[in-house]
Amino acid sequence: MRQELVHVIAGNAFAISDAQGDVEAAPDAPVGLFSFDTRFLSHWVLRVDGEGLNALSRDDMTYFETRFFLVPGAASHYVDADVSVIRHRSINDSFSEHITVLNHSAQPAEFTVRMEIGNDFADLSDVARAAERREPTRRAAQITADSARRQLVLRYERERFIRETTVSSTAPVQVDERGMTFRIRIEPEGAWETILHVTMTIHGEGGRDLRNDIESHRQHVRGGMREDLADWMDRAPHLVAERGGLEETYRGSLADLAALRYLPLSSDARVPVGGLPWAMGLCGRDSIITCLQTMAFTPELAPATLRFLALLQGSQLDDRHDEEPGKILAQLRYGESAAFGERPDAVYYGAADTTPLFVVLLDEYERWSGDTDLVRELRHPARMALDWIDEYGDMTGDGYLRYQRRNERHGVVNQAWKDSDDAIVDVHGRQPGFPRATCELQGYAYDAKRRGARLAREFWGDPAYADRLEREAAELKDRFNRDFWLPHREYYALALGPDGDPVDALSSNIGHLLWSGIVADDRAEAVAEHLVGPRLFSGWGVRTFATGQRPYNPVGSHLGAVWPSDNALIAAGLRHYGFDVQAALIANGIFDMAQTVGGAVPELIAGYERSLTKYPVQLPSAGRPQSWSSGALLMLLGTLLGLRPTGDNLLVNPSLPKGFGRIELLDIPGRWGHSDAYGRDRAAARARLR
Repeated sequence: MRQELVHVIAGNAFAISDAQGDVEAAPDAPVGLFSFDTRFLSHWVLRVDGEGLNALSRDDMTYFETRFFLVPGAASHYVDADVSVIRHRSINDSFSEHITVLNHSAQPAEFTVRMEIGNDFADLSDVARAAERREPTRRAAQITADSARRQLVLRYERERFIRETTVSSTAPVQVDERGMTFRIRIEPEGAWETILHVTMTIHGEGGRDLRNDIESHRQHVRGGMREDLADWMDRAPHLVAERGGLEETYRGSLADLAALRYLPLSSDARVPVGGLPWAMGLCGRDSIITCLQTMAFTPELAPATLRFLALLQGSQLDDRHDEEPGKILAQLRYGESAAFGERPDAVYYGAADTTPLFVVLLDEYERWSGDTDLVRELRHPARMALDWIDEYGDMTGDGYLRYQRRNERHGVVNQAWKDSDDAIVDVHGRQPGFPRATCELQGYAYDAKRRGARLAREFWGDPAYADRLEREAAELKDRFNRDFWLPHREYYALALGPDGDPVDALSSNIGHLLWSGIVADDRAEAVAEHLVGPRLFSGWGVRTFATGQRPYNPVGSHLGAVWPSDNALIAAGLRHYGFDVQAALIANGIFDMAQTVGGAVPELIAGYERSLTKYPVQLPSAGRPQSWSSGALLMLLGTLLGLRPTGDNLLVNPSLPKGFGRIELLDIPGRWGHSDAYGRDRAAARARLR
């Protein structure tokens, strides 16, 4: 498998290939054509006269289409090649590839063009496990080859679970069970072309047919999707920046967010997904955080996300799916294993943070939009979420939000944003028992209660409930600052074990505490200094876990790596407490990383010291693009400009890093209509005065 991978995305579907456009499924890479957690193509290899193709260049036109410019044979054939090939690929609910073969010689030429086609109909979760075990996934497909209809059909059926891939050609073709063969003749300086169209069909209970005919797909890609992308970009605020490359990075993040809008089978509204490759479905945490990050830029994501999460809110006690009344969804999956209940991830509730964050998002959206109708519409789900915090989240009766999976055989062990099995440890690497109360969960619960109180008082007509929530929030803050604070270390514990023993690790979680507002004012400075100190701050961003602790690992996802999404919340929290210089330092590091790496913002990078590596060290496990990584850059922009809704006005309080120069963010949407924000770093301001 070649190292460079190329993707096209369109919400429900995505395709990942090598740099030549070929797909050759391997156990260590999630390549292929996927939709709704199922792979619909695992082998898609183009050959001319039996030779593979090599790339001259590639044009990534939009997130849903790209073009490969290729020549057959080895590198020695590149110069003065007599034949070249263009593969124009596009994707929506279906997949099309327009193949053009060009004859550059002065003589007629005959070629055999072959597309090798195959599929294993693998569940995306199986591909993930196969990547760890380096084992291939296998499913027996029924294959029907029909040359007369120019069609190859691959079908997988297991009881009610039926998935079908249909490949059709616009040009005459010889079809066999392994692919399609074209025997062509091209005149001097002439061209031959065909369009291969791939429909992905879902049958069965609760499913729907995703088939589109060729023309409707082509028209949608050429018209509707391009218009939709243009409208999306036009609706977002316009950035003008003196800092080189910042405008391009901003537009790239907006385009990635457009690509990661997802249309669930049971809804007609698009919500943000997690991202490529493993999280191309609804993930409650990722979706909520992305909406919070992008409120000043793409606010239309929030109401769709809130309504859909409310629709799927927990209503019963279900140990297998970790469901409880009022609990907000962790993830939604559509693959084979979910359909047959082999794992509890069809509708899975194993997260302790999504529920309070749901209330935080509802309140934040109203502050920006003034959409009181939605607040009243979602009153019952919001109150159920607030009730869940105390009724089910407080597992030991000590007033803290905790987690422990109800299903001991399956599911997520650590049910917070740091959800890897080894993420919650002390300075010596010891793991606490269950149920666990991580520090940031308490901040989220505190913020949710305060915000719920505002909603109850101003929109739900329930001042008594508001008073109760405010009292509970104040009590939680006092209790938290007593039990989680480590006076000899001057930072908050990562977590408390079931007996209240503190987990004394220094981690990035303390930055989320600033974002939530639960930190006592007289301790905020110590927290801020830790966040930008050498143990946590790498130069590119804040590490998830501080150096000098036994479990620290710079390539450990939650034990030392740097996450843009984590850093965006931390920077916002620093500004919330007035630590503008520290917030600017973190924002500058993340922007430097994003611009140095180029392209989609990675999910995470290694936590190596910036002075050691000089270049952000990317990790193979990191997804790109990721919604909350792209959203992080937008949130950081808003943080640097100090954007905050105040009644019917937008407050702007800029504090930019040195070297940013002047930035303008124009037409920021909100309850005020549209407003502009301007900022200039201090050095640029002084230069202007001189």
